Amino acid sequence: MKNIFRVLLISMVQPVLAQTKLEKAITNLEDNYEQEKVYVLTDKSQYAAGDKIWFKSFVFDGYNRSPLSTTLFVELYNSDKKLIDWKTILLTNGEGSGDFQLKEDLPEQVYFVRAYTPYMTNFNEDFQIVKTIPVYNPGSAESLVIAKNSDWSAKAFPEGGTFISGMPTKFAVRLSSNSSLPENWSGKIIDSQNPNTPITTFKSFDKNVASFKITPASGKKYQAIIQDNTGKSQTIDLPQVADSGLNIEVSSTKEGIKYALKGVNLKQQLQGYKIVGMINNHLAYRANINQLTNEASSLIPTKISNGANGILQLVIFDEQDNVVAKRLCFIKPGNLKIEKAEIIGQSLKPTPRAFNSIDLSPESYFKNYTVLVSEDDGTQTQEEENILSGLWLTGDFTTRIDNPAQYFSKNANSEALDALLISENWKRFDWNSALSGSTPSIKTKSEQYLSYRVKPIKNNTMLVNTTVNLILRLGKNTPSFNQFKTDQNGYIYLNNLNNDEPLDVSFFVNSENKESGKDDLFVTIEPLVTPTQFKGNFPATKYTLVKTNKNKTVSPKISRAINTQKNIKKKESAEIQIQEVALVGKKKDPTEELDKQLSSGMFSSVNTTIFDFVNENQHTGGSMNVLDWLQGRATAGLTFQRNSSGINVPSIRGQQAKLYLDEISTDATMIANLPISNIAMVKIIKGSGLVGDAIAVYTMKGNMKSKSDEKEAPKNNASIIKGYDKPSEFPIEMIDDNAPEKIESDTRETLYWNPNLFDSDYVPPRIKFFNNDSAKQYKVLIISFDEDDNILYDQQILK
Repeated sequence: MKNIFRVLLISMVQPVLAQTKLEKAITNLEDNYEQEKVYVLTDKSQYAAGDKIWFKSFVFDGYNRSPLSTTLFVELYNSDKKLIDWKTILLTNGEGSGDFQLKEDLPEQVYFVRAYTPYMTNFNEDFQIVKTIPVYNPGSAESLVIAKNSDWSAKAFPEGGTFISGMPTKFAVRLSSNSSLPENWSGKIIDSQNPNTPITTFKSFDKNVASFKITPASGKKYQAIIQDNTGKSQTIDLPQVADSGLNIEVSSTKEGIKYALKGVNLKQQLQGYKIVGMINNHLAYRANINQLTNEASSLIPTKISNGANGILQLVIFDEQDNVVAKRLCFIKPGNLKIEKAEIIGQSLKPTPRAFNSIDLSPESYFKNYTVLVSEDDGTQTQEEENILSGLWLTGDFTTRIDNPAQYFSKNANSEALDALLISENWKRFDWNSALSGSTPSIKTKSEQYLSYRVKPIKNNTMLVNTTVNLILRLGKNTPSFNQFKTDQNGYIYLNNLNNDEPLDVSFFVNSENKESGKDDLFVTIEPLVTPTQFKGNFPATKYTLVKTNKNKTVSPKISRAINTQKNIKKKESAEIQIQEVALVGKKKDPTEELDKQLSSGMFSSVNTTIFDFVNENQHTGGSMNVLDWLQGRATAGLTFQRNSSGINVPSIRGQQAKLYLDEISTDATMIANLPISNIAMVKIIKGSGLVGDAIAVYTMKGNMKSKSDEKEAPKNNASIIKGYDKPSEFPIEMIDDNAPEKIESDTRETLYWNPNLFDSDYVPPRIKFFNNDSAKQYKVLIISFDEDDNILYDQQILK
């Protein structure tokens, strides 16, 4: 699908050297209106508080994976538009993955995931994806329910936007609602002067649309009366009948898109009219009419898109280059270009906790897969949205479409999709603006990875046009010495960094004597690629919150999710116990002595991880505070979420951890403002009967000295670049029967999640997962793209 467009030019006139207004507009669109869209796949459609949301993002430029952006911001909001968490995701070939850890005390309500690239902020915010995520919590005082009664409205759209006397015209009737649409509905068309005799009737294709055809007469007023399955009805007016204009009829077949134009009472008939076909912002077809005629028709072959699917915007211009009719149509709706996964072997067992595998062909053109395996419980739940509908439909329209995935399913109704497109307008650009020469203001360019502005200061003075030295250390790697020269404003720029581990930046003036004058040095780092505030409103949902009683009912899926969370805690606890058993018999070390010296019995627990700053070099250089330092340490069950002040707030096993400073309860702000050089010990305490899940920070006493001080640079001349958020590793099995903590009931819904299953020369692509205790068959979703951006989409039930 690379180089997707082939322009067909049909004309009865000789080409002219100077560009017309329309030709300039098309050039303007192709040069200045490149835009991206995002699809976000999550491992489940609903969650329990305390769950982890696994997500995979796909960024497209038109119908190809986007080469424009390497950074994606994914944000999690509550229904009050409060930012709960956000991730900076690295994009490779338009793809990136991550996860959100939900807190256990998260109130039950609808949450929203917003995803966008920095480049997308140059255009309408409405095109940024906002995904609805219902989160349930048995402890909440309110419960989410699906709204039963919905207020809906209807509109009628004539094909091409014109309704002319004596011309048979196809109409689409479109319903919209802030919550749920009726299951089915029907209607009739009447002449307002003769309301008792229907002219024609229609039935809905689905919840969204219906269509009918009518030949109007001049001076008549037509109305549509729509009634839903509950008896609610609404009467709407059809547009006023015109005595002149252009009528257009369009149909899409396997061979191409056929259009027929008829002019009515036009002064110069159709002479000078132009037909333009656009796919996204690219010209795909153009024809000029030079003869005196009231009729014109043609077939636009599918080769304009190299046979690929997508939406063609057909626009008719008059001799003055004014838009007189517009029509959206889908290319080859009955012949979707979708590849299926080539499964060459599988070993699936329905027995509890059995090992299962699915082998994909190593000979395939597809080399990188996104794979999701879930238990199939036998319920026939229809997928509302998928990557096909995100790529070909909803990514380009801001109006709410109920169950858009249905238009690309196995039994899809192409008439319904056609009617839906008659009711839509292409809003990614405006023809009047393009014709006038207006261009979008590109304030945020397409950046390669992340960039930062470094401001080194000596003796409270910025260093202008000065050679300075930076020591950079990525994670635990060996530090590297780098020499830079500040610009005329005193800044250094670190561009195009794609690190997913902390990058420590230390600043020195004299490379030969790094110790001289360092107390007078200060450095700050400002990210140049940053998230933007969400200014719009979240989309309406089908859910509503109601007060709950004491006997709150919980769905089986949420009950199973909560039980899975308990199992994960058991697993983490068991892993720690195994580590502790391995330490039995070892000599007491200085860290144990430090622990006894600083902590009381209430803060002693076998389920504890200790970081000793007195006897061990903890390599704290570059960390702004101890919470930032802890985030880079692999500790089971410990996660962090940034609050509105930018402070990393720790959670243990999904629950916000209690914080203690010298065993006195405190908050994250106090801990973040504590110099790391004053810290003697940090304890991660899990499941203690006295303090629960907690982080205890202890300060230096007496003649204690941090071992890190011997080699680490002081805080004032160092800073840290966090970089991209590294995805967590998905656990593929629960603990076995020989572990200290036995998992009695494995209730996982998501059995396998791999956003990057690679096919290499040495390791053929194999999906490996363990069954839970109840699954007899499995829902398997596989997504991939080849080098030409042909899509592989395969969703099936395997037994």
